[in-house]
Amino acid sequence: MLYGRTAEQERLARLLAEACAGRSGALLLRGEAGIGKTALLDWLAGTAAAQAHGETTSDGREVRVLRVTGVEPEADLAFGGLVQLVWPVQDRLNALPAPQAAALRAILGTGREQRGPDRFLTGLAVLTVLAELAEDGPLLCLVDDAQWLDRATAEALLFAARRLAAEGVAMVLAGRDDDGFIAPGIPELPLHRLDFEDSSRLLADRGRAPALHSQIITESAGNPLALIEFDAARSDQPHQHSPLPVADRVSSAFRARIGGLPERTRLMMLIAAAEGRGDLPLLLRASELLGTDLGDLAEAERTGLMYVMDGAVTFRHPLIASATYQGAVLARRIAVHRALAEAATDPDCRARHLLAVATGPDQEAALELAAAAGRARGRTAYAAASGLFGQAARLTTEPRQRASWLAEAAALALAAGHATQADRLAQEADELADGLAGELADGSVDGLTDDPAAGARVASVRAAVAFELGDRNEAAHGLLARVGNAAPNATPNSAPPEASGLLRTAAAYGWLAGDADAVRTAAARLATAVGAADPLVEGLERLCDDDAEHGLPLLTRFLEGRPGATGPRDAAEEQAVRMLALTCGLLLGDDEAAHALASAEVRRCRSQALIGQLPYALDVLAQTHLLAGHHRDAEAAVTEAEEIARDTGMRRRLVRLGAVRARMAAIEGDARRVRELADATPPALRTGVDCALVLLDLGLGDFGSALSRLDPPPPGPDRYTWLSLSTAADQIEAAVRLGQPERAEEALRHCESWARATTAPWAQAVALRCRALIDDRPEPYAQALHLHEKGGRPFERARTELLYGEWLRRARRPNEAREVLRSALATFERLRAEPWVGRAAAELRAAGERRVAARVPAENPIDRLTPQELQVVRLARDGSSSREIAAQLFLSRRTVEHHLYKAYPKLGVGSRRELARLDLG
Repeated sequence: MLYGRTAEQERLARLLAEACAGRSGALLLRGEAGIGKTALLDWLAGTAAAQAHGETTSDGREVRVLRVTGVEPEADLAFGGLVQLVWPVQDRLNALPAPQAAALRAILGTGREQRGPDRFLTGLAVLTVLAELAEDGPLLCLVDDAQWLDRATAEALLFAARRLAAEGVAMVLAGRDDDGFIAPGIPELPLHRLDFEDSSRLLADRGRAPALHSQIITESAGNPLALIEFDAARSDQPHQHSPLPVADRVSSAFRARIGGLPERTRLMMLIAAAEGRGDLPLLLRASELLGTDLGDLAEAERTGLMYVMDGAVTFRHPLIASATYQGAVLARRIAVHRALAEAATDPDCRARHLLAVATGPDQEAALELAAAAGRARGRTAYAAASGLFGQAARLTTEPRQRASWLAEAAALALAAGHATQADRLAQEADELADGLAGELADGSVDGLTDDPAAGARVASVRAAVAFELGDRNEAAHGLLARVGNAAPNATPNSAPPEASGLLRTAAAYGWLAGDADAVRTAAARLATAVGAADPLVEGLERLCDDDAEHGLPLLTRFLEGRPGATGPRDAAEEQAVRMLALTCGLLLGDDEAAHALASAEVRRCRSQALIGQLPYALDVLAQTHLLAGHHRDAEAAVTEAEEIARDTGMRRRLVRLGAVRARMAAIEGDARRVRELADATPPALRTGVDCALVLLDLGLGDFGSALSRLDPPPPGPDRYTWLSLSTAADQIEAAVRLGQPERAEEALRHCESWARATTAPWAQAVALRCRALIDDRPEPYAQALHLHEKGGRPFERARTELLYGEWLRRARRPNEAREVLRSALATFERLRAEPWVGRAAAELRAAGERRVAARVPAENPIDRLTPQELQVVRLARDGSSSREIAAQLFLSRRTVEHHLYKAYPKLGVGSRRELARLDLG
């Protein structure tokens, strides 16, 4: 029976009822040790079991229960918790998409498939297997002691939990409130201590006289476990109130009880506590080495401290295991771990116990830990692998091996998303390498020349951390310094092989940070030390000098050479170059090619489950949709990117995504939204949002602000964003409308130079429009409209039509003016560009149009859909199955079908077949 938990039981019962009705949800129970988290999970499991014995769900299906319990000694073992979850249901893995099935079989050690490189693939696989199980009936997934889950398991479970929707799965996690377990995006239910009345009821039901209640309740402070243990340990001498925390007092009480047991029983309990997993065969093999046996546990079972059943050894509460282990002297703990290491058949288990045995440098233990780290890395448990490599580095007797393992630990910590830890490990590796260099008389050992691969990894890690969390300029300069230190007097072709990759990455970071000097330095060193010019880096260098005429063709050459290429081997360099490849597509102004490139990258990320790389590709895809006037598609792409970035902890990527939303809001005249996004964007990342503010100012008639907001224009790379030409055109128009065309000279020069270097008709049309504004002549307008007919950027075409219509009206050519103004108005209305609709309508009236009213465009059925519903129905229309859609969008099949079920009536159809006749854009 539970006391004082009525509200919590009702909340959990509702969650279970929702799952029985086909709706999913997750909840985190949080509270101190002994507060009753496990008791609530047991109650919920019992409630589900009662349904399995006659009280079935409304459709006659029983509730299935899966349980996972975090184990403190296993917190560093990769996917130890996930094995608990998946092992009993591994027969269902055949139903999963091949990459997901391979990921889980690699964790279980039951398959030979190579899993993908993305750590979030595991979370997607967990989501899919839970959804598959829920096909048979509601599923209840209970996760106890979540604070002790290994990080890889925790990440996978939380990724799945955040994406549950319509599968019929209820996931309840329980974790302590003081042990660092965080679950962003998961609702929390805090558990409080019992009040005096509920505490008295508990004691009364245990037979304790009311006269003694007050003393016990005071000592326990309402903690349920403390109430029970202090009552059980009650003697004639009342306990004295202690200032220690309740959990410490409970542990002290447990240690006192354990101390009264026979020595052989205490030893058996220590073996079980050190082993941690309840593996009875391993415990018996180790106990034989130490001269004890299973019979020695009888007294611990009799007193209720431990249970032995179903081939497992279990402590009644984790605090008992902690009290057992902490109460033993160091020599006894080492002896127990040595016996467990000798008895272990699993190499990862053996490595863990060898670590506990080591009290100083130990090369054998170091090598076993490094081997365990390699296995964890192969399963993409990067956090666990990082920790194991770091531990191996601290035990090895070989200094160079220590530097190499620290470098690998740093790289893996970064891959796991733990940037601060990665930087700390990389700094430690750097300092160690510097120390080794100082010990050699010839100074030949440093971060690159002694172990070039390790040095390059360290440099890449520190640069990536700086780019994401610190000074973005430091990322490029740190890499440049690394190459300079490695090859201070480099001559052509004399630089280390790793130098080219580091220099290319430095150029990429420099460009993305807006640091022209870093790009120039990287280009010069790459050409000199490596002996060959790189079209990407040289092209970026030219653009830094505002030389679009030579820079853009080089970027075209770079892109033409990428299809089918495997790319550089270094992961950091490959990712940086891929990011720049997508950016280059937009810089060149070929929006169709940029869209195709971004779409291909999104497909690659989806097919290979590269979830961590997907937000950037979706960001660029959203930009191409926006430029093409497909605002709903842009919104869908950026919404998905935001969800994934939030799920995967990519906070800076979340901020960058605001530029697309700001541009859409500026076109639509939503000043409040644009300014909210601007306020939320750090100054270093403001270029895209500032461009949106310029457009907003122009649309609202605040020409002074539009002209001065980016005056002077940003130097170097920031002049060539995906909106650079449009923003230059905005400023030219603002200057002309202010009667100050001389202030537009620099922007016009930049605009025309960029347009000449690109083959994009829309870009040349915009440049002609700007020239027409400055010269106040009609011919460039007519030429611009002819180029606009070749397609691209409908918003820019409508603006050209508006300006030309204004010129024609002023020139007393109203019939011609009305023709182009009607076209502009129609486009602005379709784009819901309210400020521009008003301007076009006003010009039409001034040109003699008798009936001009801003019309609400005919409702497009897709406007009724949510962004995710739109994605789902488009894929379904194109013939993808629900399972294929689920794999692409990182959802469960049931959620996909739920979206289709909601979308059909909005679209006026009843099946997938009918989707084919709809124009979904």
